[in-house]
Amino acid sequence: MPVENVIAEQERTGAAFPNTPLVPTWAVVKGRARCGADEELGTVEGVRLGRPVVTLDEIVTPRTDPGPAFDTPVAEIVEVLAATGEALRRDEGGFLAESLEQLRRTSTLDGRILEQAYADLWRTFDPGRSAFQVRNELGGPEFLDRWHPRAGHDGRVTSVRAFPPRLVHVMAGNAPGLSASSLVRSALTKGVHVIKLPSNDLFTTPALLRTMAAVAPGHPVVESFTALYWRGGDETVESAVFRPQFFDKLVAWGGEGTIRNALRYVGPGFELVSFDPKNSISFVGREAFDSDESLRAAAEAAATDATMFNQDACVSARFQFVEGTVEDADRFADALLPELGKPRRTASERATPVPAELRDEIDALRAMSSLYRVVGGFEGTGMVVRSDEPVDFHPAGKIVNVVPVASLADAVRFADVSTQTVGVYPAERKSEVRNALAAAGVQRVVPLGAAGQMPPGFPHDGFLPLHRFVRWVNDED
Repeated sequence: MPVENVIAEQERTGAAFPNTPLVPTWAVVKGRARCGADEELGTVEGVRLGRPVVTLDEIVTPRTDPGPAFDTPVAEIVEVLAATGEALRRDEGGFLAESLEQLRRTSTLDGRILEQAYADLWRTFDPGRSAFQVRNELGGPEFLDRWHPRAGHDGRVTSVRAFPPRLVHVMAGNAPGLSASSLVRSALTKGVHVIKLPSNDLFTTPALLRTMAAVAPGHPVVESFTALYWRGGDETVESAVFRPQFFDKLVAWGGEGTIRNALRYVGPGFELVSFDPKNSISFVGREAFDSDESLRAAAEAAATDATMFNQDACVSARFQFVEGTVEDADRFADALLPELGKPRRTASERATPVPAELRDEIDALRAMSSLYRVVGGFEGTGMVVRSDEPVDFHPAGKIVNVVPVASLADAVRFADVSTQTVGVYPAERKSEVRNALAAAGVQRVVPLGAAGQMPPGFPHDGFLPLHRFVRWVNDED
């Protein structure tokens, strides 16, 4: 349960914390890490958490003070990130091991998923990957490193710079990899960054920043980062920090509540860059029924996309539209069910138990066998609900809704601006639906089974992150 929810419940009920010691957590202030339990955060999964004291004056930097990395060459930053990646791969300081142990005690994800996610963190810092992001999203390092002259159609010269931004990041904690990708993007833009740690992962970002500081102590890019936790919606903090006097943009990840809270502070001079809450879906073409092998392949790919981080990620395809008859959809559901229960790199064998209210709703569907077919149980290893139209509840706990459609084109009507990724089987049929899906508001179209393989340097949620992070400034002739 998120820390702020725990605290709110304790305030409501007057419940006391257990008489056990506080577990200290880390904060990073302008590149310098501190650990402490001076203030109590709450109890998560039976663990009492504390935090060090960080004052508001330490968080903000006046605009009259240039950011530490404003004039640091991109090539040098890429080298620091690469060295950080190597240090993460070996975990030279033991920071990841310490963070993983704490996260295992407080996360709703099981230890095996967290271990796999941590084992891959270093890859995000690959120098080729970083250089490609700058080249593909910004046009090249020259736009970050200096004023870049360009001749206009009338011959007049305008110098353009992707100027380093001052950003506040409100992070999501549903996958550790988000911390790594956000740090790399932030470092590459040379800006000043304050990161609000997510309540469901207080540990990953400080571990990454501590590793970076150990690799390059006192380096300008290290000193550009502050990371700490405060309760989401705390006006005493956010009304003081979320201001154009200190920051250009608020980069917000999370659910609807997080984004709506962020919108309260948006105004002239303070822009929102929103990684909105999204859902994902799958399209399964009639080719899946050509043979037993193709059916198994489609079901395996569909299960891979459906169970990403046990359905706790935007790329998790909870709704799957099958081109064919009701009988075809039932065949696909039967093939999909055992695949849902298989452990994968980003999915455990057993998901979080299904909430009681959702059980009651699904049990009611079982009773309407003429309209619905339900296979599987509530033990968290998988369940498939087949229906003529998408169900009106949000599937969770490895529950997938399978809907038969006359054609893949007919399934496009179920996509909208909240749909992030659509996985298509077979992959060659993506071209049939991609224009219509894009018009509906979809951001990604991928081969079924590849929803989690989001390439760096390309659009994310419909925009280029580095391009949105920086401030584009003209010096006109």
